Amino acid sequence: MISGYLRKTLFLCLMQDADKVIQHMVECAETWEKTGDRRFIFLRCYSMMSANMLTAIEEGRFANSPWVTKLMLRFAEYYFDALALYDQNQEQTPAIWLQVHNAARLPDTHVMQNLLLGVNAHINYDLPLALYDCLHHEWARLDEAQQRSRQNDHETVNQIIGDTIDAVQDTVVEPLSPTMALVDRLMGRMDEWLLSQLITAWRHDVWNVALQLLAASDESQRHTIRQEQELRVMERAERLLENL
Repeated sequence: MISGYLRKTLFLCLMQDADKVIQHMVECAETWEKTGDRRFIFLRCYSMMSANMLTAIEEGRFANSPWVTKLMLRFAEYYFDALALYDQNQEQTPAIWLQVHNAARLPDTHVMQNLLLGVNAHINYDLPLALYDCLHHEWARLDEAQQRSRQNDHETVNQIIGDTIDAVQDTVVEPLSPTMALVDRLMGRMDEWLLSQLITAWRHDVWNVALQLLAASDESQRHTIRQEQELRVMERAERLLENL
């Protein structure tokens, strides 16, 4: 059994790792913005939400802070692993991230397209995989209350995202699209609320995909679930590119 001291030490190490990851996000986004690389749009948003996540963990807003921190780090690994592949060997890049990064190079994509394409890929494709990675070793031995606690922590993130969206619009979206500032004035917080509701709905669906992965009988079945989810995410991305 892990002692309380060791558990606290491991948690502090996780928090330090999370802080380093967020700093890396900020530095990478700043470099991209200076060079005109529009991939900074999603990463700036992601770094802001991650920083608020870290604050929420420190404030004790989660039932199981070490698990949430571990999930946060694994989630970020999926993003940076795909980014490294894109920069070094595009043929091995996950198709959904190839689609996102290529779209950032197109001169006519709107700032909201760049943002939503990244959010779609990271939440709808990366997150169920990260959830599975962080749950499958323990899920079978958790009782119903403990499983529900993990889901509650997952849903608490929705509140943090909702609290961050207004700042994202003010600091990332509106400077690149002055018309969005007009929309914001006309609609008040309605447009932020709609985006928050969209992300919340996506995250609800993602939890169910993670449950499917956990319930799969073997790796072949999990591979099929992953492929089906990838197809749904890419189809959604195509609609985002067509309709905005």
